Amino acid sequence: MPKGYGYVIWGVGGLYRVQLLPASAKAVPKPYENQPLDGKTVVARGRGNLRRGEGLLIGDFVEISYDETSYALKNGIVDPSPDGTGIVISDILPRRSSLIRPPMANLDVLFVTTAAASPAPDLGTLDKLLCIAVHNYILPVVVINKCDLAAEKANEMKKIYETAGFLTFSTVGNTGEGVDALKEWIQTNLNGKLAAFAGASGVGKSTLLGNLFPGISFQTGDISRRIARGKNTTRQIEIHPLSESPDCGYIADTPGFTMLDFEQFDFFDLDDLPHTFPEFAPYLGKCRYTDCTHTKEEGCGIVEAVRSGKIAPSRHETYLSLYQILKKKPKWK
Repeated sequence: MPKGYGYVIWGVGGLYRVQLLPASAKAVPKPYENQPLDGKTVVARGRGNLRRGEGLLIGDFVEISYDETSYALKNGIVDPSPDGTGIVISDILPRRSSLIRPPMANLDVLFVTTAAASPAPDLGTLDKLLCIAVHNYILPVVVINKCDLAAEKANEMKKIYETAGFLTFSTVGNTGEGVDALKEWIQTNLNGKLAAFAGASGVGKSTLLGNLFPGISFQTGDISRRIARGKNTTRQIEIHPLSESPDCGYIADTPGFTMLDFEQFDFFDLDDLPHTFPEFAPYLGKCRYTDCTHTKEEGCGIVEAVRSGKIAPSRHETYLSLYQILKKKPKWK
């Protein structure tokens, strides 16, 4: 029975679309010989527990198996079954990362997008997204858009996040200023990787995505700026390949990185919190007290770094906010 490997790029109601890769793709386990459906996008159902969608996420790299009923030859071209007849997802390969909001797997890069003005930047929400990415070993990239509306504020933010160790781009989505540099980075670094954009309503993410990926039609679902809990939407996540290359990058069209509610969702624990701020790393383990909370103690290396300007006060304020939430959260929740 033939098999194949590929990414789950869409799914609803127990049916999934899987983008199958050829044997030459780096992600395909070796040894492996080309099979009839390689390089095709197929419809498939899960096998066993996967039939009910248990454990399957959009972005999963999966193994499929199929039989002779799963495709036909038309003028010498392999034509997959349009309804998934004979094609099943038989296994999920190990994930590089997984998220609970939105529920997706194998995200490699998260472009956290904000505006310098209109709307005013919400650094707390921006920092929460960065923390979630860092905790899940997802590379966070900060994109500051609408820099023409508040150049001084944009430069201030760029300094904050570059000092914290984040790759940061400044753009003007309407005119395309700075977009070429971001596009070049994507073309150079996204091969074989899955990326997504996240940002509050009104930051210009739709215009930016249109400039970066003109061949893809996105239905963006931004984070609600007022409550940062996202819009009520049932739209599914969909993943788009960026070219026809077997090792191309992929961009996820998501309904938004919703529900940034650390009280309700288990993004990470209190013990993990300091490690989600990369700029804290040089000072961890160098405090006067071994049980230092890094909130206000004398002799705390992080507090001293904030006072001396090595860590931005806004970043430490986000840490304090999350500390209070996670401190009160029961371990069993």
